[in-house]
Amino acid sequence: MTAQPTAVILHGVTAPDPAPEDADVFDQIALVEDALRALGYANHVQAVGLDLSVLSGLSGDIVAVNLVEGLAGQDRLIALVPAVLEALGVPFTGSGSIALALSNDKLAAKRLMAAAGIPTPMVLAGGAAPGEGRWIVKSVSEHGSKGLDAASVVAGCAVGEKLAERQRAYGGHWFAERFIDGREFNLSLLDSLDGPRVLPVAEMAFVDFPAGRARIVDYGAKWDPADPAYHRTERRFLPPADPLHARLETLALACWRCFGLSGYARVDFRVDDTGNPFVLEVNANPCLAPDAGFMAAAAQAGLTPDSVVGTLLEAALVPHS
Repeated sequence: MTAQPTAVILHGVTAPDPAPEDADVFDQIALVEDALRALGYANHVQAVGLDLSVLSGLSGDIVAVNLVEGLAGQDRLIALVPAVLEALGVPFTGSGSIALALSNDKLAAKRLMAAAGIPTPMVLAGGAAPGEGRWIVKSVSEHGSKGLDAASVVAGCAVGEKLAERQRAYGGHWFAERFIDGREFNLSLLDSLDGPRVLPVAEMAFVDFPAGRARIVDYGAKWDPADPAYHRTERRFLPPADPLHARLETLALACWRCFGLSGYARVDFRVDDTGNPFVLEVNANPCLAPDAGFMAAAAQAGLTPDSVVGTLLEAALVPHS
C-alpha cells in the first residue's frame, strides 16, 4: 500500500489581535486538522509571510493545503505562495497561481468574463458615471467585504468623489460597479476526477433590512454581530427545480472553465428584477470555516468536512495546468 503524503497546512501570518476576516483562518485550520486526522494524514501547520523562503523547506512526499488568502494584509498577493509551490513542484489544494491572480483582480476578472460572454455588471475606474442608476464602490483586490459598507452604494454623480474617499481611507485601487438592485446568490463548486461538482445554490436573503440601507453583504453584515444587518442576512438554499438554479449553474461552470479553476471555488451573483443573473466575483480560494458559504453548501449537499478535505487532496494530486 502506498503511504499517504504528509499534509502541510499553509496560512498567512496574522496580526497578534487579528480582525474578524483574518481570524477566521484559525477556524479553517481547526476544520482541516480534524479532517486530516480522520483521514489518516500526518500534518503540520506553517504560517507564511513575505519571506517566502520558508516554503523552500517543503520537500519529500508532501501535499500543501493552501489557506493563504493574502500576505502582509494584502489580498493582492494571494498568488505568490501557489506560484512558489508550482516552481518547487509541490502539489497543493485549490487553483493554480494564474487562476488566483486573474480572479483576485476584480477588474481583470471583469475583462476576462466580458470577453468570454459571461454577464457581469458594467464598471468604471474613475470619474462620474453616465446616466441614472446607482453604483457600488469596491476594492480591486481586497476581499471579505473589506471597505464595503452602506455608504458604498452611490448615485452616478458621486462615483468620482467616493472613489477618491475610499482610496484615501484604505489605500490601494478602487472601482465602481453598476449596482444590481435585486437578489444575491452564491454557488460553490467542488472538483472531482469527473469534473467540477455544482453544490446547492445559496441565496443571501435580506430580511427586514434597516430602511434605506442597500441590500448588500457589506462588512458589518458579514463580520460585525453588533450591526443589525448581521442578524438580518440569512442564507437560504434555492430549490433545484427553480429555473434560476440551472442558469446560475451554467454560468458558474462557464467561470470555472474561463479562469481555469481547480479544487474548489465560489461564484457570487446578483439577479436583477427581470430575472437576469450577473456574475459579481469569482473566488478561487473560498473560506473553509464551518459557518462560511462553501462549507454550508457542502453540508446542504450531504458532504462532511472530512469528505470535502479528502476530495480537495485528491484533486491536488492532479497537476495544475
